[in-house]
Amino acid sequence: MKKKVLLMGKSGSGKTSMRSIIFANYIARDTRRLGATIDVEHSHVRFLGNLVLNLWDCGGQEAFMENYFASQRDNIFRNVEVLIYVFDVESRELEKDMHYYQSCLEAILQNSPEAKVFCLIHKMDLVQDDQREIIFHERQEDLKRLSKPLDCTCFATSIWDETLYKAWSSIVYQLIPNVQQLEENLSKFAEILDADEVLLFEKATFLVISYCERVQHRDVHRFEKISNIIKQFKLSCSKIGASFESMEVRNSAFAAFIEMFTPNMVVMVVMSDTSIPSAATQLNIKNARKHFEKLESLVTPHRGMGSNTR
Repeated sequence: MKKKVLLMGKSGSGKTSMRSIIFANYIARDTRRLGATIDVEHSHVRFLGNLVLNLWDCGGQEAFMENYFASQRDNIFRNVEVLIYVFDVESRELEKDMHYYQSCLEAILQNSPEAKVFCLIHKMDLVQDDQREIIFHERQEDLKRLSKPLDCTCFATSIWDETLYKAWSSIVYQLIPNVQQLEENLSKFAEILDADEVLLFEKATFLVISYCERVQHRDVHRFEKISNIIKQFKLSCSKIGASFESMEVRNSAFAAFIEMFTPNMVVMVVMSDTSIPSAATQLNIKNARKHFEKLESLVTPHRGMGSNTR
């Protein structure tokens, strides 16, 4: 099952850097050595086993952009499931950026009117802390107005913090069929465990696929922070020839279990009742594996739902 994803935006906006961090295991500081994308770079990213993201990273130099809307228009914008448009928040050519974005929307309406549209206001780390929310909301209002009749979802992002994981988790979530079924079962599993919350991460990217929160937590960015930390720990393990299998973190206030769950998912269980023995929670996780493996095959079926993307 293939899903075509267009990644567009002006040259230097940060498209290839974010793609490399999420899908190619780069860390932020290593993206400085990446060069500009020439024309279109195609990559097929396997996600949750049978779901393949057919990612088109489109170079943002003016000559390429004009070509996308002219001779390559049908090829680029046909059969698109998701358009991700990246804006450099410090761009000095905002009017031109908006013009290209509108041209993309016109081509999407003509060729893929059902596509979902996401805008990433990127490099927010370059904006002063007290100005970030103000600037983001101003840009978001402008983009939502320009995007009509299409709906546009906006995210403020930076490669230097958890916001990038939050945005891409939300985007990929939209591409997973039958995800509601997974969520319903995760909620039942959390109830059986008497857990505060249970999360499912995709194994390769550590993007959050689904979660059940039974006890409210004050840190709304905790999932993305955990994604980043565990992914870096997993990469550190691979550098010394070790594989990540499981982890338990425990103190007087909580216990957290992170384990390989299915062939393509990692589970995290958080418990505030520390009197429950670790062995009991680990046994429940083990017993749930086969059930969630079956659910995973339903979430990403082998055939019958694919798009014919080129």
